[in-house]
Amino acid sequence: MEQAGTPQGAMPQGAMPAGDGAVVAIIDDDADLRQTLAALLAENGFRPLPLPDGASFLALGPHPGVDLALVDLHLRGENGLTLAIRIRETMGLPIVMLTGRGDEMDKIIGLETGADDYMMKPFNPRELIARLRAVLRRMGHPSVSPPDRSASTIRAFGRLRLDQTRRELLDEEGAEIPLTNAEYRLLDYFLRNPGRIIPRTELLTELGNDLSQYMDRTIDVLILRLRRKIETVPSKPAHLQPRRGQGYVFVLDEMA
Repeated sequence: MEQAGTPQGAMPQGAMPAGDGAVVAIIDDDADLRQTLAALLAENGFRPLPLPDGASFLALGPHPGVDLALVDLHLRGENGLTLAIRIRETMGLPIVMLTGRGDEMDKIIGLETGADDYMMKPFNPRELIARLRAVLRRMGHPSVSPPDRSASTIRAFGRLRLDQTRRELLDEEGAEIPLTNAEYRLLDYFLRNPGRIIPRTELLTELGNDLSQYMDRTIDVLILRLRRKIETVPSKPAHLQPRRGQGYVFVLDEMA
């Protein structure tokens, strides 16, 4: 039960928000964070629906009137991963996961769960809002207008382009190829260092600055997922190439 005196801009627990913005269910058992997120989303044009656990969300029924679920991976009772799978299978809603920075398995699960995106705590508020909007835009939500790319910085490789202003990967027809935050950061780093062999330790540092928070499996998963999105034949990469015992090199021209 929420305490009286909800912070300004936050929604009371379980109250369906009014307005025209996208409804985002915030499913997190940390009451302070839940209300902070609700206030942040409300200030940025969303309609937040703060909920303490998966049961509260599922109690809304098979058609909860929600546009996106923001789910904490570690929930009391039914964990966030199980809940996300149930939401995807029964409701087809886009899902953004919140994962803990200190747990190694969080990073792997966040990459492999099938959620539309994930963010690690603590997160940058502006980046979270940008990622939520990007997911909703990919889903064609009417409250999110198409991006204006007139002033964007574009880096091209092969048949693809990375819009560094909008943080979007585009195919040859201009359609967006969804990237998680970590996938984007790695691809952006490779494109800023083309043709140079980059050691794994440098990639780990670029991800988090603290090597104790990451392990090789994280890079393996990211490289695999990134190849699936940018390579014509992922098993024979033309761009993201390994250099045995040294690291990886990014080749801009597929014919190189």
